[in-house]
Amino acid sequence: MARTWLQIRVELEGGRDIECDPSPGRVFMVGPAHTFAQLAEAIDLAFARWDLSHLHIFELPDGRRVGFADVDPDEHGWLDHDKLKVARELTPGEEFKYTFDLGDDWRHRCRIEEKIDPRLLFEAGELPGEPVVIWGWGWIPDQYGRVGPEA
Repeated sequence: MARTWLQIRVELEGGRDIECDPSPGRVFMVGPAHTFAQLAEAIDLAFARWDLSHLHIFELPDGRRVGFADVDPDEHGWLDHDKLKVARELTPGEEFKYTFDLGDDWRHRCRIEEKIDPRLLFEAGELPGEPVVIWGWGWIPDQYGRVGPEA
């Protein structure tokens, strides 16, 4: 399992009173050493988030929650997103949730599609040090609901 790379489909369901229909999505390639913190950062960048000062949380299929463990471990009981590796915790076919900005509640549906071998997909070169988007589609709403620079 240590060498397993995963292909993960992430779709934005909505947030901030916006429902995304159809849902924009991105497909990520996530390596065996990549943490949930790295996946959160990759998702946020791929969905055009620029104010990254908000909390986020992953909810795994077994009910565990992964995020900033130091927020209030006694109250939240979150597992540390900097320590848990995605490929060790999830397998193909499993679905989990990711929420960015617990106030505006940007909800994402995530699914492990399959194990992949990036060498077969991209041939030569160094493997990426962080999760990478390899496909995407759809309109992405502004994280604060703005439609122009003056709004």
